[in-house]
Amino acid sequence: MSWLERTMVGFDTETTGVDVATDRIVTAAVIARDGADGAVTARTWLIDPGMKIPEKATAVHGITTEMARANGVAPAGALREIAALLAAALANGSPIVAFNAGYDLGILDAELARHSLPPLVHRLGPPRVLRPVVDPLVLDRYLDRYRRGKRTLIDLCHHYGVVVDGETLHAADADVLATLDLVQAMARAFPTLATANLTDLHNQQVSAHHTWAVEFRAWLTSRGRTEDLPALEWPLPPR
Repeated sequence: MSWLERTMVGFDTETTGVDVATDRIVTAAVIARDGADGAVTARTWLIDPGMKIPEKATAVHGITTEMARANGVAPAGALREIAALLAAALANGSPIVAFNAGYDLGILDAELARHSLPPLVHRLGPPRVLRPVVDPLVLDRYLDRYRRGKRTLIDLCHHYGVVVDGETLHAADADVLATLDLVQAMARAFPTLATANLTDLHNQQVSAHHTWAVEFRAWLTSRGRTEDLPALEWPLPPR
């Protein structure tokens, strides 16, 4: 049976900004979906990040500071629940599916550290490796390397024929469901994805991301841009 016919666990966050080290999670979604019958189990969180949500971030996800303060939960409890669900998925052999996984897993790890909670990898059994992770962005860059154009979630959904409502994206749960659909659509375009071993697929993404990051860093620095260079490691630096 292909891993696409088993349970996949999607993960996404909406945040106060794009800096993994300093920004905070505002909403999050963890959605398990059975690839065979489509059964879905979803958990979502609205979190009070403990800081003002910039207007630029609110314009993306629609959550204001006032909404988060009035209705959001405290971060520590939500972070424990999120990390526990993701660790349980990996322990069961289910892949974590996330678009631009390095960002969402990275900000989760930073938030766990901020609240003196153990990182996700420390919640796993030996060898304490954060895998398998499936990231359609990394896969698309690798499988269709020379295609021109943007590679946002909505761009990739359009390219692979995934029907989405652009007005609902940038809600964490909607983004997760779109990402899970996108993985299935990509497997139809690239059938070798369906037959891949998950560990091999994860390792292939590690290599593919490293190759892309080296080349993109070189391109940026050649143009004098030395800040915000992409990390070489995927999905997270070793802990």
